[in-house]
Amino acid sequence: MSPSPGDLVLDARDLHKTFATGRSGLRKSRVSAVDGVSLRLHAGESLGIVGESGCGKSTLARMLVGLERPDSGSIEIHGRDVTRVRGRDRRLLRRQVQMVFQDPYTSLDPRMSVLELIGEPLTVHKRVTGKTALTDRVAELLGLVNLAPELMHRYPHQFSGGQRQRIGIARALALDPEVLVCDEPVSALDMSVQAQVVNLLRDLQKRMNIALLFIAHDLSVVRHVSDRTAVMYLGRLAEVGDTPTVYDQPAHPYTQALLSAAPVVDRSRRRLADRIMLLGDPPSPADPPTGCRFHTRCRFARDRCAAEQPVARRLEDASDRTVACHFAEEAQATAPAVG
Repeated sequence: MSPSPGDLVLDARDLHKTFATGRSGLRKSRVSAVDGVSLRLHAGESLGIVGESGCGKSTLARMLVGLERPDSGSIEIHGRDVTRVRGRDRRLLRRQVQMVFQDPYTSLDPRMSVLELIGEPLTVHKRVTGKTALTDRVAELLGLVNLAPELMHRYPHQFSGGQRQRIGIARALALDPEVLVCDEPVSALDMSVQAQVVNLLRDLQKRMNIALLFIAHDLSVVRHVSDRTAVMYLGRLAEVGDTPTVYDQPAHPYTQALLSAAPVVDRSRRRLADRIMLLGDPPSPADPPTGCRFHTRCRFARDRCAAEQPVARRLEDASDRTVACHFAEEAQATAPAVG
């Protein structure tokens, strides 16, 4: 049964993931890519995730779709933890979360036709029986992404980047997922086609009541796509809230700095008046700072920030958001902004 709008579909709690990077003396050195991240997705909702390179966005995405196993934490789909089930039950749950990859040039097997690429998950999961039914379903999926059904007999090299990404989206939709995870889905495309793919994803999300997790570097794209926005820094969530609130009234010092660095075409849109220059160099994920991971670059940092990791909390205002900062109210009140 399809979820109703607003139903909780995916609930990730306290996810941790580290990777071994080699040896440092007699010890194996490890990088903490994701450190205690929790997020929820409801049917028909879009959540954007932003942050600089190396903050853990892609690792988080890969855990949610099952390509990486978390070291600890849980990922529940409709209340069932997919990290604890096995066999057929795991496959059934995982089918409900699908991914659109960053690079359409490498995510499609060049030896397979479009019919084979989109039809493979349908065949593996036994969603259709018979060649005619398979062809009809692939034609339907191509129509969803605005590609002509007769193109199904062509191969990936015969398509443009934007068309390939549409094929990738059609393949991700083949199993009727309830969650679509998009990891930088337009960064490898020409500017002229980025808007087309973004608008297509937004339209499909609304029509099919899909929960959309959208990861991107382009803050303007995330603002256009997302109902809510999460800001990541060195494997942790700094701020999560409704997109207009996060963009127009950022409370975490890192969110303020990130938004101030973004180019703005529409000067009538409220934004930070002056670029906030961060102090020092970005810390290494292999040796993150104690306490708040952002304190070495933060203009509000005090002794408490180095000693005590801030807990994500709701601000005492009307906004429905959480901020992991000891001095978020002060940062929000003193942020230079223009109307």
